[in-house]
This record gives sequence, C-alpha cells and structure tokens, in this order.
Amino acid sequence: MQGKAEIDQILREKCEAKEIPGVVAMAATGNEVIYQGAFGKRDLSKDDAMTADSVFWIASMTKAITTAAGMQLVEQGKLSLDEPIGKVLPDLASPQVLEGFDANGEPKLRPASRPITLRHLMTHTAGFAYHMWNGDCAQYLDKTGTPVITTCQNAALKTPIMTDPGTRWEYGTNIDFVGKAVEAVTGTRLDAYLRENMFTPLGMNDTAFKITDSMRQRLVGMHARGPDGSVAPIPFELEQEPEFHMGGGGLYGTAADYIKFTQMILNKGRGNGNQVLKPETIALMGQNHIGDLTMGKMVTVAPIYTNDVDLYPDIIKKWGLSFLINTAQTAERRSAGSLAWAGLANTYFWIDPARDVTGVILMQLLPFADAKCLEAFAGFERGVYAGLDAGQKAA
Repeated sequence: MQGKAEIDQILREKCEAKEIPGVVAMAATGNEVIYQGAFGKRDLSKDDAMTADSVFWIASMTKAITTAAGMQLVEQGKLSLDEPIGKVLPDLASPQVLEGFDANGEPKLRPASRPITLRHLMTHTAGFAYHMWNGDCAQYLDKTGTPVITTCQNAALKTPIMTDPGTRWEYGTNIDFVGKAVEAVTGTRLDAYLRENMFTPLGMNDTAFKITDSMRQRLVGMHARGPDGSVAPIPFELEQEPEFHMGGGGLYGTAADYIKFTQMILNKGRGNGNQVLKPETIALMGQNHIGDLTMGKMVTVAPIYTNDVDLYPDIIKKWGLSFLINTAQTAERRSAGSLAWAGLANTYFWIDPARDVTGVILMQLLPFADAKCLEAFAGFERGVYAGLDAGQKAA
C-alpha cells in the first residue's frame, strides 16, 4: 500500500519517543489487508518486541461483536428490538430511575416511565451509565456497595438507570445486558455462543474471554500514564473465571481477528466464506437509531481510567446498533456515515463502507482517550486514506 512508510514512521516514532509503549495497527478493504504494522514493546518491563499477532484486552470493542450476536437472534425471531426486554431478562422488567440522593445520602428511586427495549440497550439509550463518566452512578455504587462492572460479578448489573429509557444517549453497561439476553434465549453461555456463531465461522481463533495458553504467550501488558506524562507497566487482568462474560468489554484478541469482524461488516455480513448476518441486518446496524438524540461529551469522574471523551466535537454524532456514526467527514478523511468505536485501554476501530476500508489500532494504556494514543490513531488513519487516494490516482 502507498503510504505504508508514512504510517510506519508515525507509529515507530511514537514508540521510540516512549510516548506509547507499543502498538499494532491493521487496515483492510473488504477483500484484502492493505496495511499491517507492529512497533514498540509488548510490555515496558520486558524485552519482547510487539508483534502483529500480539493479544490485547479489546474492552468495549467487544460491544459490536455482542450486538452482532444479538442481531443474529433478532433475525431468527428469538429476540425483538422493540418488545420490552424484561420479558427475556426479568431483572429489567421494572427498571428504577435514580433521581438523586436524600439528605442522608440514600439513593432516591422512582419507576421508569416506559420499558427498556433491546434497541435502547444496543444504542446506549436505556439509561444505564458507567461509573467512570457519571458521578451519580459512582455515588450509587459506593453507597450501596455494588461492585463495578469490570469485576464481572452479577451483582454489578443490579443498578438503577440514570434517565428514562429513550430520553438521552449515555454510555453505560447496556451491552452487558445484550449478552445476558443472548444467553437467556439460547441457553448457552456467551463465550460458547460467540465461539460457535461468530468466531469459528469468521476464523477468529485468537479472540476469547478466557486467555488461552497460546494467547498468553503473546499477551500485551497494561500500562498507565502518570501525571508527568511518563508511561509505566501496571498489573491488570480481567477475572478469568467470571460470574458472567462481559458482553460490553470482556474480550481479548488480536488486530488480525478484529479486522475479520470489521471486514464482515464491510462485506454485508459475509466473512471467511460464511454469511453470519443478512445484508439487510448489516444495513440496519449502520443506521441512526437514536433519532434527534446525539452523542455528547463524556466527562470523566475517574481520571485514572479515562480522560474526557470528546470525539469530533464539531461533528454531530449519532448511534447505530452499537456503533458511533459520524454525520460529516472527519479531518482524517473518514466518510460521513462511517461506523466506529473503541476500548478503554486505547484500542480503536473504524469501518467506512463508502470507501470500502476499515482499520484497527491497538494499544494497552490507561487512561482512555489518551492524547498521544489519539495522535497515533489519527496519523494511522490519515495515512490509510492517503494511500487509498494515491492508489486510486495511480489506477
């Protein structure tokens, strides 16, 4: 691919300057990989160089996969986008809205004005929040002793919603319930369902909730950026024998595997010779499902885990079935109507159907939305489009 040298240089320089520990990036059209690069170290406390087959915690990049699984069951009529999800998940049958706290700091709850649907969950409009971006949610967890979601304990799912379903976009634990819905109607645990219906058909042999021995040999260490800007390794691993598989963020995987998933989206549900979703389902997933609502700025209340998240502040952002949708072309040249999302440890992907291109860039660094990681992502993405443009001119 033309532009490969430029991308290599940007990513290599970031690693050599110790701005980021290490990175794997990959881009593809619907039918071929057009860029692959691995730079820096897997773990700054060890000597291992980053390799293209390195394994990362992909965190919230899990969401699109869980949602795709949910949509397989919508196709089969086992789940419905607009029926009350409480029919499938009794815990969500009578949701309570958190209205604040009384003088003693006790939570004030009231019944929600309408039922939660699968569509609400898939679009982050059900009212569930993450404690990292919602102070009331954080206070509720603290006051009630409710565990945080990354513990993968069922008790972590027993939280009120912050707003009535369908009234605002707020990022939260929604897709964990989509995973629970998949389990409820199939009688299968989420790991087994995904393996059988998504990973095996697409040839994603390096993606799992439980890190296999082979994956562990290539596992990338977690790092944290300190107040002075320096980067250091930190201990981090999700519970390997969880009470529930976190459909919203539990997967470990490789760039090569994730690109097989995003290529399947580009190819209208087909990958590795298998049709895992119908073309019309893929089209549906890429449409705006939040109407006049928009995705706003996510303001951190837990700076060790995440910075403020304000992607493309000048562009109105909509939400599809588990994808961010930019409604105008971005500075990096991503087409309007493209799909994207990310994971907490600074992993990112985008899918641009208009240009038939997709990219994945993986790092393992907290907090999320790190400025240096975002620079690496933007440089990679710009390089991919520059290469596409050069290729088209040459042709």
